Amino acid sequence: MPIYEYRCAGCKRKTDVFVRTMTEPQNVQCSHCGGKEMSRAVSRFAVAKTAQQVWEGSEEPSMHNSDDYYKDPRNIGRWTEKRMAEMGVDMPEEAREMIDAARDGDMPAPLDDL
Repeated sequence: MPIYEYRCAGCKRKTDVFVRTMTEPQNVQCSHCGGKEMSRAVSRFAVAKTAQQVWEGSEEPSMHNSDDYYKDPRNIGRWTEKRMAEMGVDMPEEAREMIDAARDGDMPAPLDDL
């Protein structure tokens, strides 16, 4: 029993439609403006992952395995930013400040000794 998305020709917004059977007639109406001129939209989909798969996917990119890569302040936080964006998580303000400071040449205290 899928949920389909339709785009309204009038207001251009999407409406979700729960379909019980494939033979059920699709009399779709926009839930925002009431329009009836609807076209089927391409929907996003999700892939379920196990905890193990999540952990395996969180390792550093192989092209950056050099110790020197992370000594360059311009690269500080690049991997963290990428991973947080992929997970849909907002960067904590404290982390954002440390990354920006490192890029300006002020290395965070924990990295001074590297």
